[in-house]
Amino acid sequence: MTAGLTAGPARETGRAGAGGLVVDVCREPRDFAGLAAEWTALHRRCPQATPFQSHAWLHSWWLSYATGRDRLRVVLVRRQGELVGAAPLQRTYRPLPVLVPLGGAITDYADVLVVPGAGGGAPDADVVAALAAGVRRAARGAVVDLREVRPGAAAMALYEAWRGPKRRGTDSVCLELPGLPMDGLVARVGSSRGQRIRSNLRRLDAAGVTERDVPAHEVADAVATMLRLHHMQWEGRGVTPEHVRPRFAEHLARAAGAMVAAGDAVVTEFSVGGRVVAANLTVLSPALAGGYLYGAHPDLRGTRVDVTTLLMRHGVRHAAGAGRPVLTLLRGAEPHKFHWRPAHVANERLLLAARPLGPVLAARHALAGGRTRLARAAAARLPALRAWRARLNDLRARRA
Repeated sequence: MTAGLTAGPARETGRAGAGGLVVDVCREPRDFAGLAAEWTALHRRCPQATPFQSHAWLHSWWLSYATGRDRLRVVLVRRQGELVGAAPLQRTYRPLPVLVPLGGAITDYADVLVVPGAGGGAPDADVVAALAAGVRRAARGAVVDLREVRPGAAAMALYEAWRGPKRRGTDSVCLELPGLPMDGLVARVGSSRGQRIRSNLRRLDAAGVTERDVPAHEVADAVATMLRLHHMQWEGRGVTPEHVRPRFAEHLARAAGAMVAAGDAVVTEFSVGGRVVAANLTVLSPALAGGYLYGAHPDLRGTRVDVTTLLMRHGVRHAAGAGRPVLTLLRGAEPHKFHWRPAHVANERLLLAARPLGPVLAARHALAGGRTRLARAAAARLPALRAWRARLNDLRARRA
């Protein structure tokens, strides 16, 4: 897709906050593309940031998903020329003007970037204040709607610093496990389930399953293989529509290649007898490892290879094996995830506005709350529906 063109000046500049902080609003896609190096340096300094705030992910998403109605509004805060804060946003219409994070519905965590303060850890309060002033200026008559904000994200500091109407609510639920070795995770699920997992691990070894982390220059081909296997895996069982669209494949290949090169992701192929039977994309940061998407050949259902155990063993390698405290299964209520007794961690939705837009914000908050309740009611029924479909498909396969 073609990125939206901008009207007016490409960059707005002003001063806000303390300590000589300079705030820019980047509105030009070419300028955003040119931020890669300093954005990456900032991303590395932010302990709350996830891989979904990397420049590779966000810029690739813009290239593939921006429409003619979308306008970049990337708020930048610099101190003595160094980038110390950023809010990757776009202005769109739903149907009224709204400022939302880059990354859209395919992004599990949204956030802003803010360097830690002098004490370390917590976001720098002066940068947060300057970022809030920049977001307010970038909004200009629009409500700011920050979805999928992970607990503890820097965006929570932005919310607390906001002067004007604001509301918060729950958003999608992500499933998380502690970054323990496999023995520790098995101990959490009880003896009966634990015995089955250990048996599955032995079967993986007996089947001769091998793992290969794909180098960056091979990622595009590996992502194509992963998506092909993913489509085969879910055929007839309700594949996510976005996962079969060309724009998703284009974005994932481009973003994953750059993220693998930077250490923000790993693409892994799993083989048996030299044949690739599964592939997986894991996103990485110092705080977490997360399984974003995988594909597995349907033939594995009739073998002794348990795909869930295969993926969990791989996740443990990149979480506990690399000192990351969290192994996140991200969004999605697939039944196989619940066997591991993950914690249910709800993302937050943060709504901000200038005072004249208080009534619009309140209405949007009420509507969002109603939709969330409906979505959760539907999600509660989804595992049972998917299990029923799987049993039905297995029965049809036996009869055939």
